[in-house]
Amino acid sequence: MKRLFIYTSIVLLLAASCAQNRKTAKFVPVPFPAASVPGMITDQNEAAGYLALHYWDGLTDVERTYPSDSLTVSGVRKTEVEQKFADWTAVLSMTAPSVVEKSVARMYDRALACERKNPSSNVFETFQDLAYKYLYDPNSPVRNEDIYCHFVKRLASYEGLTPEMRDKYAYDAQMCSLNKVGTVAADFRFADKAGRIRTLHSIKAPLTLLFFSNPGCDMCYDIITVLSGSQKVSDMIASGELAVLNIYIDEDLEAWKSYMPIYPKEWYNCFDPDLVIRGDKLYNVRAIPSLYLLDSEKKVLLKDAPERVLFQALGL
Repeated sequence: MKRLFIYTSIVLLLAASCAQNRKTAKFVPVPFPAASVPGMITDQNEAAGYLALHYWDGLTDVERTYPSDSLTVSGVRKTEVEQKFADWTAVLSMTAPSVVEKSVARMYDRALACERKNPSSNVFETFQDLAYKYLYDPNSPVRNEDIYCHFVKRLASYEGLTPEMRDKYAYDAQMCSLNKVGTVAADFRFADKAGRIRTLHSIKAPLTLLFFSNPGCDMCYDIITVLSGSQKVSDMIASGELAVLNIYIDEDLEAWKSYMPIYPKEWYNCFDPDLVIRGDKLYNVRAIPSLYLLDSEKKVLLKDAPERVLFQALGL
């Protein structure tokens, strides 16, 4: 009887020790489950399309049971997930708009499935935060309103959010829908320092750079310096291939006029006399500077483009 008691005590002690070890064992984050392109896909565009669609399949697998906390997302370090999100935006830039829309829809639907099965996985909330940070924050070097629009349209109807948040996302979706790439940019009147009135659509050029700027804006000044210092841009303007419409959309005209010596004379340097660009929401100018590139029919080629993207498009 004594031996049985000793044996039972040892078993209980071992069980308690194992349980304690399980409780105190530190979880080691796992690597990001990257998607791989099937070997049968050899075309670069098809490969980019496949990767864009299946990029998040591993992380958004509802059968994953890894723990999550403030530093991890379904077992993967949040910092690594963020880097992968930035990389995903680069993949999307290599695909057609229809593929981009499908990719965002697939990512959203799978993340929502994770949220509904296990809200503690952090997947859905993380994508919410990263979508804004990389695609919509005015300071993001890879911002893209058209991609963000696909995401927020779905958030605007998600019943898991408060009515206030749904309204916010609905407003963002409405604003992102203005002047989408491939559509004709909204027309407006502008006036030069002499008060002469013209319209955006009256400008005749194969390319029109629409540059929303402010006097005293350091980033605007940097862009002006690069463009005015480029012989290629000067040649394009001189040949009529490119027109630069540099427009001020606020009310302090004296400050704008005082900055006139900074603006290249061969540009259209003007202001919005009707104050409709901000007031009527013709354009989603959330921050200055804001850059658009339009074709000969005033269709949008680049929308609120980061300056590096614009410079690349102009071959600078």
